[in-house]
Amino acid sequence: MAMGAEATGGRQGWFSRFLNKERSLPKVPQGTRVYAVGDIHGRMDLLKELLAQIRTHAGSENRQNSLVFLGDYVDRGPQSKEVIDHLLQLAWPGWDIVYLRGNHEQSVLDFLEDANIYRIWRDYGAAETLLSYGVKPPRFDDDEAFAEARNDFATKCPPEHLKFLSELRYFHVAGDYMFVHAGVRPGIALDRQSPQDLMWIREEFLLTDRRLDKVIVHGHTPSERPVRRANRIGVDTGAYATGRLTTVVLDGENCSFLVAVDSHAE
Repeated sequence: MAMGAEATGGRQGWFSRFLNKERSLPKVPQGTRVYAVGDIHGRMDLLKELLAQIRTHAGSENRQNSLVFLGDYVDRGPQSKEVIDHLLQLAWPGWDIVYLRGNHEQSVLDFLEDANIYRIWRDYGAAETLLSYGVKPPRFDDDEAFAEARNDFATKCPPEHLKFLSELRYFHVAGDYMFVHAGVRPGIALDRQSPQDLMWIREEFLLTDRRLDKVIVHGHTPSERPVRRANRIGVDTGAYATGRLTTVVLDGENCSFLVAVDSHAE
């Protein structure tokens, strides 16, 4: 029946072709494949397993592969320092590797600027990060204790880690996709988004069904399984709590997922 309608060449056939054009699938540039990794949060074990899966999946094809990390490398999990060490040493010949900034990395930088930020940061994983660097977290709500921990952290955090954190990007674009940590604010042009929203936004972005100029690939808001919508793909599967670290694989118009799973989480 659909073929007959198209064959008429009339208004119905034109409208069908219009809908097909509007519904064309997003894609990455021809000849490229993009892997975007969700929130790691100090889970070095899952990071190593997922990277091994990615290398196996990529194989030896002559393709332009990109590896995009969506931020939140630190906090909550036990090995924040080790994760940053591993990312700094990551060198895959022929791969384009992009590191984005999450709200947790921003919190580390804010703590170094103002020790009293610890009052907020401690609620979402600060202690685990400090411990991974050999810094004793403050036990009491005390300005002097916060300053002492900040000074100790500034001494023990390697300069290359500080450089890495300060140079993290807010977004990356590939074809019909835009990669950010948290999301974007609907109604604002993508090139006018604020860093605060790119790192922190939740409901205003997650609850909209508005089609954007790009499909947004993001982390930040955990879910049991990756989320795929017409306007966004969410790949934060709560690694620190669920034992599941996810990457989305974008290849032409195809979209699939790889997941590293902690054996104890099964």
